[in-house]
Amino acid sequence: MTNIPAKLIQALRDKTGAGWMDCKQALIATNGDIVKAEDWLRTKGITSAGNKGERTTAEGVIGSYIHTGGKVGVLVEVNCETDFVARTEEFQNLVRNIAMQIAASGDVKYVKVEDIPTNVIDKEKSIAMGRDDLANKPENIRTKIVQGRVEKVLKEMCLLNQPYARDPNITIEELICAHIAKLGENIQVKRFVRFILGENAIL
Repeated sequence: MTNIPAKLIQALRDKTGAGWMDCKQALIATNGDIVKAEDWLRTKGITSAGNKGERTTAEGVIGSYIHTGGKVGVLVEVNCETDFVARTEEFQNLVRNIAMQIAASGDVKYVKVEDIPTNVIDKEKSIAMGRDDLANKPENIRTKIVQGRVEKVLKEMCLLNQPYARDPNITIEELICAHIAKLGENIQVKRFVRFILGENAIL
């Protein structure tokens, strides 16, 4: 079974905390059986990321990256559970790669969709509702189209939803989950700021 519904993948993500691609692979391997897919993820050690998701992240580092030419700079706070992990080369490299990703992602303004203010979401809904191609659509169809368009725009604003520049087959969220499984601690991007020469800092 290769055509896995997105809703089934999301349901497995919600249960396990594993990344999108990992969940998809698990469902493909188990012919769409969500119970077997959860076991498949557990045998791979992937669900450990989800199990650590609620643990306190009081340590970490503030990483920086200055793009070639010195015209774009980034500060990002990435948290973990212990100072020991924060000082590891693996964690330090992750923070640097995240900072580089932020520098390269001009449309990214938030860490995750839940961070987007209500007024920004309402504005995007209003813009989507006003599109000319929706004028003659039935109300229920128009609502679904608007929802899909708004979700797409909101994800484009968020760091965790971005395809990882060094491996576009995974997102930044999946990159972090892989490091959670590898390092054995919860890891969270707390906040970031992007500086562009001659402009106000983009929070």
